[in-house]
Amino acid sequence: MNEAFMNLKRNRESSLERLTKEINKLSTKETGSSKDERFWQPEVDKMGNGFAVIRFLPAPAGEEVPWVRVWNHGFQGPGGWYIENSLTTIGQQDPVSEMNSKLWNSGNDKDKEIVRQRKRRLNYISNIVVLKDPAHPENEGKVFLFKYGKKIWDKINEVMNPQFEDEKPLNPFELWDGANFKLKIRKVEGYRNYDKSEFEGKAPLADSDEDMAAMWQGAHSLEAFLAPSNFKSYDELKKKLEKVLAEPAAGASYRNEDDIPFDKPTARSMAAPAVGKSASAPKAKAVDDDDDLSFFEKLAEDDD
Repeated sequence: MNEAFMNLKRNRESSLERLTKEINKLSTKETGSSKDERFWQPEVDKMGNGFAVIRFLPAPAGEEVPWVRVWNHGFQGPGGWYIENSLTTIGQQDPVSEMNSKLWNSGNDKDKEIVRQRKRRLNYISNIVVLKDPAHPENEGKVFLFKYGKKIWDKINEVMNPQFEDEKPLNPFELWDGANFKLKIRKVEGYRNYDKSEFEGKAPLADSDEDMAAMWQGAHSLEAFLAPSNFKSYDELKKKLEKVLAEPAAGASYRNEDDIPFDKPTARSMAAPAVGKSASAPKAKAVDDDDDLSFFEKLAEDDD
């Protein structure tokens, strides 16, 4: 018998394990329930309050910046939801941004309101160590990716570029002279609010260089999020946009590109080709909120 066949026989148990893992990957992807376990998000109680302590890590080995910026769009039209990363993140033309530019330049106030509802929203991604997680203590001491928005970014910028002469700049991404970040979440006007969050005093991340090295070496690549392969093509996004903005035919089956049915848009959501009903003050506030999920859930509630 040849060597290849003998290897097949010897490795038959590990082969089953490997194939089972691959099948599970496919099943997860097809059902739309995929969750990237590298990411951590704080959990809130029934009142919408939450607390955790995290530490931002330096840039991973071989990379220069400890964060990446990702632009995305999220809105609903007559044909469903458009929730996609923007190609402008990687310096390419994006169909939503192009359409927004035309609408804004029309000079029509209604067109400008549509643009405000469809505008890009900015998220940052960094590596963190979770130091305290009351809801899930098993996460403590572990390295995760953390996606956050403008509110938390402003907190970072404030300590790096203090406004007053008696305040010394602090690099929160530093292992020895950085600071822990106390994440304090409240529910304000139906949305998550991070205004009470703050940095503690300057202190090492851990007691020894060995422990800090182990944490830092566990950091995930950030530049990988900017790889073109992680973005849908211009043509794919344009097709999705046209489908979301199109008026469905009477009796049409409402399914997305993954063949997952979604609720038929209400008359209110179909009244305008942009997104549901006109934006109110709280909705405009949500666009700048750090919590994407809260933003989309609130939009969906408005169409119930």
